[in-house]
Amino acid sequence: MSITPSTGIRSTRARIALVPLLSLGLLGGSVAFAGPVQAHDDRRDDRHGCTVKPLDPKDLRGNKVDFRIKADCDGKKTVHIRQLRYEDEKGPRRTDDFLGSSHFYEEFDKKDDARIIHSVDKVRNLDKRGAEEVYHMVSYRVKKDNGHWSDWSDWKKSDVVEVTRGR
Repeated sequence: MSITPSTGIRSTRARIALVPLLSLGLLGGSVAFAGPVQAHDDRRDDRHGCTVKPLDPKDLRGNKVDFRIKADCDGKKTVHIRQLRYEDEKGPRRTDDFLGSSHFYEEFDKKDDARIIHSVDKVRNLDKRGAEEVYHMVSYRVKKDNGHWSDWSDWKKSDVVEVTRGR
């Protein structure tokens, strides 16, 4: 039996023809893989069934401000929230004054609805005009079913709100 040269040529040609097809397949696979990631809605920050959002600070008059946080979890979960509070400073040096930080551990049951966490702090540096701009930032993690904590979420910042000195 003899091997004809066309068989060897056909297999080489077939292999060469497969390279573009394989490349397209890999490209199509990576595009298909990237599709769901791109479809993620960045406005909804859900971490293991929980969402945490810094609400706009609420002026309580005097020198107190409620730096409120909204937390909601689906099912039985524990969420650990960290918060940073600031006075917004304008000007060329623009270094915001740190007011303080807090940590909250909130446990949710299957029947619990969203809740508002109240974090009241004093605004120490009310200027002569009697008003100051404040904001806060929150980040959180969730205890997973296996008892381990998730990674921390990105920091989310509230709007800057003007508070006034009470009389």
